[in-house]
Amino acid sequence: MKELQHLNKYFLKYKYQIIIGIIITIVSKIFIVFVPQLIGSTIDIVNEQTQNPEADLTVFKKELLHNILLIVGTAVVAGILTFLMRQTIINVSRFIEFDLKNEVYQQYQKLSLNFYKKNKTGDLMNRISEDVGRVRMYAGPAIMYSINTITLFLVAIFFMYQQAPLLTVYTIMPLPVLSVLIYLISKEINKRSTVVQQYLSKLSAFTQESFSGISVIKAYGLESETFKNFNELSIASKEKHLSLVRIQAFFFPIMVLLIGISNLIVIYIGGKQYIDGLISLGTVSEFIIYVNMLTWPVATVGWVTSIVQEAEASQKRINEFLKLEPEIRNNATLPSDIKGTIEFKNVHFTYDDTNIKALQGLSFKINTGETLAIIGNTGSGKSTILDLISRLYDADSGEILIDGKEVSSLNLNSLRNAIGYVPQEAFLFSDTINNNIKFGKEDATNDEVIEAAKNAQVHKNINEFTNKYDTVLGERGVTLSGGQKQRVAIARAIIKDPKILLFDDCLSAVDTETEEKILNNLKTLSKGKTTIIVSHRISSAKNANHIIVLDNGKVEQKGTHNELIATDGYYKSLYLKQLNQKEMQ
Repeated sequence: MKELQHLNKYFLKYKYQIIIGIIITIVSKIFIVFVPQLIGSTIDIVNEQTQNPEADLTVFKKELLHNILLIVGTAVVAGILTFLMRQTIINVSRFIEFDLKNEVYQQYQKLSLNFYKKNKTGDLMNRISEDVGRVRMYAGPAIMYSINTITLFLVAIFFMYQQAPLLTVYTIMPLPVLSVLIYLISKEINKRSTVVQQYLSKLSAFTQESFSGISVIKAYGLESETFKNFNELSIASKEKHLSLVRIQAFFFPIMVLLIGISNLIVIYIGGKQYIDGLISLGTVSEFIIYVNMLTWPVATVGWVTSIVQEAEASQKRINEFLKLEPEIRNNATLPSDIKGTIEFKNVHFTYDDTNIKALQGLSFKINTGETLAIIGNTGSGKSTILDLISRLYDADSGEILIDGKEVSSLNLNSLRNAIGYVPQEAFLFSDTINNNIKFGKEDATNDEVIEAAKNAQVHKNINEFTNKYDTVLGERGVTLSGGQKQRVAIARAIIKDPKILLFDDCLSAVDTETEEKILNNLKTLSKGKTTIIVSHRISSAKNANHIIVLDNGKVEQKGTHNELIATDGYYKSLYLKQLNQKEMQ
């Protein structure tokens, strides 16, 4: 249970609720154990009356009523205490589940972008949902049933042994066998459940991917092939489910069989002792009730063991991520004042997951309020520059300076709050267009949202929708076209009014006329702001104060638009190519 020690801090946090729950559990079980005694006593009273019909009926009725009231009262008190027990211990497990999910989620947010490249989203979701759910079963039901079992077993055996020592020994003989069998079955159920969960994850991943790429499936006429693959996966999943059900089918029959054996032993041995005059008829009845009362707690020994095993495995998976140290750390506690001067000095960077050298000795400088355009082939390192400025990654070597200070020495929150970033692949949330734009500024007014949309040349498109700005977008903004998504993402960056604007080829899906309008608006909006535009289009770069051309992570050319078109090289050839394409349109 080494991995589960991580939960000790939560048990300490809720120690008073847990202690109260344990006390209530013990008291409730003591009350429950009194019921069989009262029933046995009642049967003895009735038996005595039947054997002695001439006895006073008034005394008989009085004793009988007294016992019945005690049985009802004890059962009611035990029921109330059981309810309170669940309200303490089970509630604590829900609180721990809540705290653990928050801890995992906060850790996910702290971990770097590199972490998400190496791990699948489905696996991350599984750990914060399924694994935490299994840990909760340990923190609540497992603890509660363990206390139940121990308390009930000790108290019941104590009372039983006082009544009939020999009968007690015979009665409990099958119970350890039951516990061992339940444990072995639970262990096998655990193994097969894990396989079932894996196949459910595969099915979920397959269907999610199919629905996300339904347009591609339809375009290539792959419906029948996709269904065939899904069907094969479904059949395999069904077989694993049936395998689990087959082993589960042994659980209750074995339990019922051993309960029956225990009852037969009580009836046989107890009957003989009753005939011999060693015990009363009420004692035999009392023992039958005790046997049935003890059966489930003993069966839970195996079940609880299985829960603990599952929780240990799940907590180990959770701890793997909780123990990870974020690659990007906030090294400054005080806020940093960001103005916007950016300088790269001999910066090198290699992606460790692919070993691709994205930047090799890159150097450039852009002053506050200036615009830098970055041009280059795919894979030349353009997007990497923006990621390094935002500290989504840290450089391997060299210096990245913001306002003359090493970027890693700045307050991370201040740095990112000062940046408006529009990624190459615009990501929109499944929410209203209004809220997607407000993501850049939570307290923005409706007028500010509309103004930002106008500057991004998307206001007209939004007004054409039935619900306008209250239109709820599909997953990842699928409701909108590629160009519309890019423009909403631009509006989101504009409304933030940041010190630094980073545009990563965010006009690639926009026509040249709309692009020209957006760039003209950005020219006004970016006054006093440091702007970096990554693009494949000369039209997006021509008005920049500085232009650099990248090739394999190195600066191939640099200068202004006029300087670069006057010099033979990549920039001039790209300019002439795009100019010819424009003339042919």
